[in-house]
Amino acid sequence: MFSNGRPAIALVDDDYHSARLMTRMLEAQGAPQVGRIADLDEAVEVIAGAAASPEQSSSLMAVVDLKSSSTATCDFVARLKQRAPQLTVVAIAPSLDRDTRGKLLDAGAAAVFERHADIALYRREAASIVNFWVRSLRPDLTGTWGSPK
Repeated sequence: MFSNGRPAIALVDDDYHSARLMTRMLEAQGAPQVGRIADLDEAVEVIAGAAASPEQSSSLMAVVDLKSSSTATCDFVARLKQRAPQLTVVAIAPSLDRDTRGKLLDAGAAAVFERHADIALYRREAASIVNFWVRSLRPDLTGTWGSPK
């Protein structure tokens, strides 16, 4: 999934249909390779392993959108950041109220985006995620995706 040193967005989502839609939206907004992982244990192993790779570490971003419980996303972000502290991790939440957003940021999320039912707002949020990924790249990366100077 995260081979050949290309930048990637790792989407961790426990709902197949939601993950499929988000993948399509991210790609439509110009995202690089998007990999989806539903199993949380596998996600930690695969993403932490990819983040440890010198070719991948500066360009990989994890997007976490878990719905299995009200604290699932927060718990997973903390777990992933413990294994890969240098990794950029963003969270998708049902709302951006102060308490929800604060807990996710405290867990280690670099940013929090809102889950929307309206397709136009959903598309806009996907574009914001891709823009955040681009802005999070190391400044010494130029040219094609992830090619060092």
